[in-house]
Amino acid sequence: MEICFVCTGNTCRSIMAERIAKKKAKLRKMKNIKFSSCGLEAKKENITDNAKSVLKELGYDGRDRKSVKFKSVKPNVLYVVMTDYHKQKLGAKKCLSFSELYQEALDPFGQNIDAYRLSAKIIEKNVDVLLDKIENLRGGL
Repeated sequence: MEICFVCTGNTCRSIMAERIAKKKAKLRKMKNIKFSSCGLEAKKENITDNAKSVLKELGYDGRDRKSVKFKSVKPNVLYVVMTDYHKQKLGAKKCLSFSELYQEALDPFGQNIDAYRLSAKIIEKNVDVLLDKIENLRGGL
């Protein structure tokens, strides 16, 4: 299974979601899931300093990484987007918006560290709901 988190620039929310999901899935001993992230308007910029700081604070990978631009929909990938707007722009059949899981994650870009903390907490909750759904599906197979 491959899950790709998508936002606008891939410097805040989607990269935080990718790293949060990787660690949470590992802690749950969930195997055979590949996580990635990209941005609809990514420009090969680095993850923001506030995103790195908040990830480190919360115990996740806070290393640098350049943003990845979304290229095209791949049929075997489940896309998980931050907002309904992203879902509309993406146009993928296999796509979930955070609003369908728990709550949209608004863009903290350019805001203070507290906005990033709030975004990360919302992302953590969405990832928990997503992983619960995956575990429930697998358990029912």
